[in-house]
Amino acid sequence: MNCKIRRMELAEVEIASYLAYREGWNPGVNDGLVFYNTDENGFFIAEVDGRVAGCISAVKYSKDFGFIGFYIIDKEFRKGPAGTMLGLAALKYLKNCNIGIDGVLSRINNYQNIGFKLAYRNIRYEGIGGHYKYSSKVFHASVIDIEEISNYDSSCFPARREKFLESWLKMVHSNSFVYYDEKIRGYGVIRPCRKGYKIGPIFADNPLVADEIYKALVSKAIDEIVYLDVPEINQAAVDIAMKYDMKKVFETARMYSKYEPLIDINKIFRITSFELG
Repeated sequence: MNCKIRRMELAEVEIASYLAYREGWNPGVNDGLVFYNTDENGFFIAEVDGRVAGCISAVKYSKDFGFIGFYIIDKEFRKGPAGTMLGLAALKYLKNCNIGIDGVLSRINNYQNIGFKLAYRNIRYEGIGGHYKYSSKVFHASVIDIEEISNYDSSCFPARREKFLESWLKMVHSNSFVYYDEKIRGYGVIRPCRKGYKIGPIFADNPLVADEIYKALVSKAIDEIVYLDVPEINQAAVDIAMKYDMKKVFETARMYSKYEPLIDINKIFRITSFELG
């Protein structure tokens, strides 16, 4: 059995998306291109005897912070070296960075054994979109300068990520809204997935702002299934999910290799994604 690791080509991003879909992760239909273009050097494929055995992403947002996702090994190859080799390739690429992951709960001990520390759990909730009246202070993000949105985003994410946001906010078939009251008080994005829609992120100054943004977003997915990924330690974020009778369907462990970043968790009502943080 000959296993090798190589960098993923742009045309192969759909392989990662398909593997994620098959695992039940339900990626956004247009996520792949945005993810890949954020750091084209950070996507890797494992091949065993010329066949794709798995993939991983290791996106370097800055010299100090990166995020590992899309860590998937085809069931046929899980007893071989592909998983270990992919993990080592990602860790090598992000050497010297503080690395974030959203790991499955059953693997927490494995990640702790290589130095990752548990910060909190993220919970995926499922609900139904509907038509809601929302505040007149909620505007489409396209009317707000990207730098202003990026400045707000940086208080809720461990690194500045203008390159990612420029594409994420304009993704095909997605909708992005900003709550603006003399300055940005919050923003959010909804995009279509293979099943239903996902909201992420919603960053907001307080629960009232987050709720108005949520209502604007789900009004773009009327009667459709909607998914939210919520940091469990922000009780106000959990309360909003409960307010709309959403049900818990999945959990991950947010972990970091060095330290938990100094971000305002009380402003994080929905994380951006399990794949890129």
